[in-house]
Amino acid sequence: MKFINNKVHGFLDYLTVTAFVAIPSSLGLEGIPAYLSYTLACVHFLMTALTKFEFGIVKVLPLKLHKWVELAVGPTLVVIPWVLGFAGDIEARAVFMAAGVVIILVGQFSQYKSP
Repeated sequence: MKFINNKVHGFLDYLTVTAFVAIPSSLGLEGIPAYLSYTLACVHFLMTALTKFEFGIVKVLPLKLHKWVELAVGPTLVVIPWVLGFAGDIEARAVFMAAGVVIILVGQFSQYKSP
C-alpha cells in the first residue's frame, strides 16, 4: 500500500535534510559520522531540489531517479558504520542505521507518481 504522496514525500525529504544538519551538533558526533551527516544533508537537499515533483525547485531530475537513489541510500546507510569503521560508536551507528530504515520505509510507502 503506497500512502505517501509526492507532497508528503517532499516534506519528509526536507525534514531529512534538516535532521542530517542537526544530528552532529545535537548528538555530539564528530569526525566521519559528522562529515557523513553533513554530506548526506547536502546530497539529499540537491536531489530533492532538483527533482521534477511538487517540492522540486529546479525540476531537472526525473522522479524515477530520485526513487532509485533512495532505494540505494537506505540499505547503504544501514551498513555504512561498518564500512567506514565507526560501528563502535553506538550513537553514530544507531543514527545511520535508523536513518537507513526510515528511508527504506518511506521509499516502500511512497507513490513516486510524476506530477
